[in-house]
Amino acid sequence: MDLVKTRRRGAELEEALLDAAWAELQEVGYPAFTFEGVAARAGTSKPVLYRRWPAKVDLVLAALQHGGLFSRRELVDTGSLRSDVLHALRDFNAYRSGFMAAISVYMASINVETGLSPADLRDRLLGGRSTIGRVMLERAAARGEIPARDWPDGIASLPSDLVRHDLVMSLKPLPDSRIVEIVDDIWLPLVR
Repeated sequence: MDLVKTRRRGAELEEALLDAAWAELQEVGYPAFTFEGVAARAGTSKPVLYRRWPAKVDLVLAALQHGGLFSRRELVDTGSLRSDVLHALRDFNAYRSGFMAAISVYMASINVETGLSPADLRDRLLGGRSTIGRVMLERAAARGEIPARDWPDGIASLPSDLVRHDLVMSLKPLPDSRIVEIVDDIWLPLVR
């Protein structure tokens, strides 16, 4: 029986390309990441990649998303704002703290090469979705825990921003006491 190699198309091809890009990024890092390396790893040609991602940064950001670094984990509704935010921050600390060093290096390298700031990259990676803080504030307002209002972005994202800052600065998981401090001593007094 002759085996005919079928051509990958659509979602199957994109999955294979992103798998290859993610593996290449993990193995060689951002500075050595090339379309040639990804194409070789995926068993395809560079034009196939360029049709989907015209620039290196586009392919790298797609690979980071594909690798799950920016996918939103389930946001549990515990019934109280304090418990919701503690759960979310503890979850982030436990499951994402190990990626912070790598992400920081990628972001710095992308900035040097493209001029895109970390905020620009975050906007591209998150695709305009609401911050978890905003979701939790809206839930708490619906429960009557806090007043309903149009929360400034800085307030809504503050707990996550502080945890991310501390993770980048320490390059290790935060002690639980710091997470509780962020919630109880900094954020909750601002929203109440």
